[in-house]
Amino acid sequence: MGKKEGVRRLFNNIASDYDRLNHILSLNIDKGWRRKAVREIADQEMPVKVLDIACGTGDFTIEIARKLPAGSQVMGVDISEGMMQIGKEKIRKAGVDAEMSIADCEALPYEPNTFDRITVGFGVRNFERLELCLEEMYRVLKSDGKLVILELSLPSNALIRSFYLLYFQKIMPAIGGYISGDRGAYEYLHTSVLRFPAPEKFIAMLKAAGFAEVEHRSLTFGICRMYVCQKRQV
Repeated sequence: MGKKEGVRRLFNNIASDYDRLNHILSLNIDKGWRRKAVREIADQEMPVKVLDIACGTGDFTIEIARKLPAGSQVMGVDISEGMMQIGKEKIRKAGVDAEMSIADCEALPYEPNTFDRITVGFGVRNFERLELCLEEMYRVLKSDGKLVILELSLPSNALIRSFYLLYFQKIMPAIGGYISGDRGAYEYLHTSVLRFPAPEKFIAMLKAAGFAEVEHRSLTFGICRMYVCQKRQV
């Protein structure tokens, strides 16, 4: 089984418990990270067209839709049918103007230069062919458009990193497995973070895909990283 299909099955299996566990295990710090990213997306008064990739159950999608000017369009895409089923219901209850559909970042079903903003919240580490996905995001982003990525990371401070690894490798899988019944899903989480490229390497990959002015910010001692990227004019 390829990584993509494994990720799809994993998130389908934990979809019903994902939101509750996500906020419990992150101690709700993830909400603050998303707010910072949303400020980068909702940075102008004119309506914009936004694509939220790996949207999952829609927390990021909904927050973006709430903050954008009237007339904006927000589309969330994901490969997990289970996560998206929950996300669509959350959008309906939230009463925001947003849509969701099944789509693979390796082959986005959109014309070039379609979106003013693209976001990925804690999803890039799950992409099977990361370079191809970055190229696809570049393709469908308009000239002068902005890509904003949030991703979990390994703290650089040795003391903080030791506590982080203890929590990630021992405590989180135990709690997540107990509540969801799928310990393996939460063991995958820390493994995927440890295997993801370090910030310097990931920035180089973003630039190789065509993005310019890549800005990197460390959040909460480096537990999370935000990458803000501009597309070159063409």
